[in-house]
Amino acid sequence: MSASLERYTDRVEHYADRHPRALDVIVVLALMGCATFGSALTLPGAEPPDQDKAAVILMGVSCLALLRHREHPRTSLAVTAVCTVIAVGLGYLLTPLLLAPIMAALYWLATVSDRKTTRTWGVTATVALMLAATFSDSMDGLSLVLRVIGPFFWLLLPLAAGRMTQLRRAYLQSVQARAEHAERTREEEARLRVTEERMRIARELHDVVAHHLALANAQAGTAAHLALADPPQTKKILTDLTGTTSSALRELKATLGLLRQSDDPASPSLEPAPGLDCLPDLVTACATAGVTVTVTTEGAPRPLSPGVDLTAYRIVQEALTNVTKHAAAETAHVRLAYADSRLEITVSNDGPAAPSAAAVEQRKGFGVMGMRERAHSVGGELCAGPRPEGGFEVTTALPLQPSAPGAAETSGPAAPAAPAHPVDPAHPVDPAHPVNPVDPVHSVDPVEGDKP
Repeated sequence: MSASLERYTDRVEHYADRHPRALDVIVVLALMGCATFGSALTLPGAEPPDQDKAAVILMGVSCLALLRHREHPRTSLAVTAVCTVIAVGLGYLLTPLLLAPIMAALYWLATVSDRKTTRTWGVTATVALMLAATFSDSMDGLSLVLRVIGPFFWLLLPLAAGRMTQLRRAYLQSVQARAEHAERTREEEARLRVTEERMRIARELHDVVAHHLALANAQAGTAAHLALADPPQTKKILTDLTGTTSSALRELKATLGLLRQSDDPASPSLEPAPGLDCLPDLVTACATAGVTVTVTTEGAPRPLSPGVDLTAYRIVQEALTNVTKHAAAETAHVRLAYADSRLEITVSNDGPAAPSAAAVEQRKGFGVMGMRERAHSVGGELCAGPRPEGGFEVTTALPLQPSAPGAAETSGPAAPAAPAHPVDPAHPVDPAHPVNPVDPVHSVDPVEGDKP
């Protein structure tokens, strides 16, 4: 029943939107009929007024004034109220049928006017009708209370209905505006999501592919250099080169598998993301490329969330990759310092004096930018640049997990700690011959907002 009524109401509203004047004429004719019929009603035993034509003329004028309610709602209400007061003063009985024109005028005024205007004009018209009913001879048989309550009750109804209609229209307009805004911004949000995902995938592929290719290139160069002078060492390096390429293929396959993975719970699970527990393998791989890496841990190791653990590993991996690719150094130092609320990581290498700003500017890439993005994505900070005494240094401070793995980290990022030289190497490896020297890697402004 309610659904049928809503469909009928919607049809009437659509017709009113398309043909407003036609609907106004129909409503005015119906109101004129109600008012004319109401003017013929009297109390039991009472005589009708002598001016039998006056009520028809007055109600006709008030109904004709309602035709202009869209442009002049207050004028229409004033004319209708004056005609109704005159009719009541002439002795016509104040009935709901006689009040039909002024009730319609009050309703339309309440639907298009603000609350203050509706209250002012509505109270004025209601008081005028109540005074007219109080002193009318046609209502001598009724008590004063009924004379006052009747007009007040019947004129309050259209004001309340008009106010509810105004609120409903405002609600529908707000819903339509929100829908239009969502439609306009849907494509923009989709483009932003695609851009963020592309940058995340690009950063992950860079960390996976660039590291292994840099090691493979360094191993191949070292093997070519030692091919005639030291065949056993050359054979060992080529064997390590096979392991490096195999590891690169495995990580690339895992990354591509993550992109292809569906939301199906039955889909096969992927390998876990690497973390700081994989540092020994990373140190060994760098050693085969001719760089000895020493790892120093300060403080008690603390559990890290998966995101922070992966971020820490990728930053160390990228920093050591830059050492094998660009630095004319045979040693690198990794320092892990666990504090109360953060993990400070320092990766430095020994090398020639710091290059000029022009030289650094010529070698801009995406390595340092990717490290900064990773650090910022978990609430940390990163600094990278040449050291005054020579070489290059990367320092970062990442938030620690306060308790068990998976707990949320709420502490803000801390400033990177000053670099410190390691004391006891955790994984010493004999160095091979250094690769071709190039100036240290540069520092680039970060592009924030990406997530690992």
